[in-house]
Amino acid sequence: MGDGLDWHLRSTCAIAVMAKASIPGKTKTRLVPPLSENEAATLNTVFLRDAADMILSAAELANISGWMAYTPVGSAPFFRSHLPKNIGLLEAAAPSLGECLQYASSTLLRSGHGAVCLINSDSPTLPVGYLATAATVLAAAGDRIVLGPATDGGYYLIGMKRPHPGLFEDIAWSTDRVFSQTLKRAAALGLSVIELPTWYDVDSTASLQTLMDEVLHDKPFRRVGTPTCATATRNYIATLVGELGLEARMVASGAIGGLS
Repeated sequence: MGDGLDWHLRSTCAIAVMAKASIPGKTKTRLVPPLSENEAATLNTVFLRDAADMILSAAELANISGWMAYTPVGSAPFFRSHLPKNIGLLEAAAPSLGECLQYASSTLLRSGHGAVCLINSDSPTLPVGYLATAATVLAAAGDRIVLGPATDGGYYLIGMKRPHPGLFEDIAWSTDRVFSQTLKRAAALGLSVIELPTWYDVDSTASLQTLMDEVLHDKPFRRVGTPTCATATRNYIATLVGELGLEARMVASGAIGGLS
């Protein structure tokens, strides 16, 4: 029985969201304004809910387990109160993003998972199929990594079968060089790279508008691939626009242009 459980874990890809607890004034601060600090924190919460649902939907297509690799220290009760019980929690607080990523990936691999993918918490409409594809690619024989490039020059997903600390060292985090530098690190390590389609992070007013267009106005980011429904995000964005005048606030602040 133990061998069967071990085999099942070794055949499973852990997909973990790099997540922050929703704390007003410390979460999604790049969106303040046009959002208030409380609105930005609530947006973070609905993103996390949809990320969890996205992973659970992907688990119906591939052998996947869902996780939140979270910060800050001691915030497990927040995540437990907002997320499904079958999403695992891993405290992954570290001085830098690179160290957080390295800790989360190595810990999940050491626990017996055959592969791990780390994803951001800022892409609530990311197609479920991208996660299933990443897990399937990593299940094949041979070492490799999977990268999902983001429109801002970073990545929304990185997947691997073994710990590779070099992928996270000397990276200019929060710049448009993250993806290109990671490709160079992979080449230096002799790792083949499978690239997923590009997607966007919601971390600016422009990308917030892209999200609003997608979930409210039926303007998909890509014509290929089915966006995740992102029900919690869709409902909250509708409230922000309909009841709280978000679009008018964005126009007033110059974040987006007015109607022509």
